Amino acid sequence: MAKKPGVQVRRVYEAADERDGIRVLVDRLWPRGLTKIQAALDEWCKDVAPSTELRKWYGHDPTKFTEFTRRYRIELGQGEQSTALQHLRDLAIDHRLTLLTGTTEPAISEAAVLADILNH
Repeated sequence: MAKKPGVQVRRVYEAADERDGIRVLVDRLWPRGLTKIQAALDEWCKDVAPSTELRKWYGHDPTKFTEFTRRYRIELGQGEQSTALQHLRDLAIDHRLTLLTGTTEPAISEAAVLADILNH
């Protein structure tokens, strides 16, 4: 059985790497101080990002990450977010996929939640 190329998470502020494959920004808001050229994106999939309400509630508080993950997974099963998640699944079938986020803590971001879903 062939192994899928895989999904990884990186900060959008880090320089692009040849091993990134398809680079997709998954934040709803554009990262501060970054130009489109610097970001070196293939795509900006903001429809997969958490709702504004959930994002503001979470505030990247590490103590809320487990509950954020639970709530975000529920959101991902609905509407635009569900469609956008399927789009990322389709991209990840045959390509290495790098999910980009502007947060300083990518391990507790929506990108980490998405990577976990897409890698399993």
